[in-house]
Amino acid sequence: MYNFSFKNPTKLIFGKGSISKISQEISKDKKIMLVFGGGSVKKNGVYNQVAEALEAHDYIEFWGVEPNPTYETLMKAVLQAREHQVDFLLAVGGGSVIDGTKFIASAIPYESEPWELVLNDKTIKQVVPLASVLTLPATGSEMNGGAVISKKSTQEKYAFHHPLIYPTFSVLDPESCYSLPKEQIAAGIADTFVHVLEQYLTKTNQSMVMDRFAEGLLLTLIKLAPKLMLNHQNYDDMANFMLTATMGLNGFVGMGVMQDWATHLIGHELTALHGLTHGVSLAVVGPALMQVMRKDKEDKLIQYAERVWNIKGKDKNETIDTAIDCTEKFYRSLGIKTKLSEHGIGEDAVTEIVRRFTERNTILGENQNITPDKVKEILDVCK
Repeated sequence: MYNFSFKNPTKLIFGKGSISKISQEISKDKKIMLVFGGGSVKKNGVYNQVAEALEAHDYIEFWGVEPNPTYETLMKAVLQAREHQVDFLLAVGGGSVIDGTKFIASAIPYESEPWELVLNDKTIKQVVPLASVLTLPATGSEMNGGAVISKKSTQEKYAFHHPLIYPTFSVLDPESCYSLPKEQIAAGIADTFVHVLEQYLTKTNQSMVMDRFAEGLLLTLIKLAPKLMLNHQNYDDMANFMLTATMGLNGFVGMGVMQDWATHLIGHELTALHGLTHGVSLAVVGPALMQVMRKDKEDKLIQYAERVWNIKGKDKNETIDTAIDCTEKFYRSLGIKTKLSEHGIGEDAVTEIVRRFTERNTILGENQNITPDKVKEILDVCK
């Protein structure tokens, strides 16, 4: 196990009716900006709950943060927040809204070009404090210090991280997810599954604790998925999924172990170029990456096969083949198409993604050996 330092400062407020508690968490002397997406919170009752909880507070609203939040939209919020001298931000929505709010929080006090914050997160020195009310389990953004922002004008998408952008608190009420479309539930399950795999599917014998923690989360998702796809209005099932999504990317699973994240970085390019839903992009890339990098990940793939899928093949290759097949079938059981051709994405996208990684001299993977040529191999398997 590697040496590590760990701290997660986010306070979780979990459970039915918990949105009302935000009034106790934000001082009444704060000027708040509420940050929203497209308006679903007005249909599911979350907006009314937030407004009621903050009736004694001074706040303004910003609407319109899109899935895969764009720099262009978020800068409108930054200008509005500066104009009204906002000193607290509350994201109400899914991971995209929370990610966008993290950028807004970083950009408000920044005096230079704010896109610099995304390209080099070391430039973040000061942020406006933020919190969240989560309405879509998937990204784990409600309890981590990361965000992913797109720039529409250049079709780019990058992640940035900083300890100052952890939410001070996050409210998770499973009932707020009851009105979600099944497609979003499916993408959230896939997103969470891959978050765990990125931290787990590297090298064996690093940490017994982290291995079992990760395997427990994966097994939980496998058990919950068919129930959620049939009915995601069962409180206990949704509560377990919501907590699994949070625990999948709040730093707990990754303590002291190697991490990969190549699937995410390749997937980001598919989203930037073709608007592919984030969780869907991961379901497309993930199995192909396992296939191409199977020698490097051989021992951990076998452990994954045996412990998560209960597979015992006649030899290593059969065991690994079956594990990869089970993973892809799991995504397909959610209704997710796992091939580029099924999403209308062809060779042009592959060429452009490889060109971008080559131009940036980007090398991916836990062993830093996924070169642009390997990226092409992986995308070719995705076709």
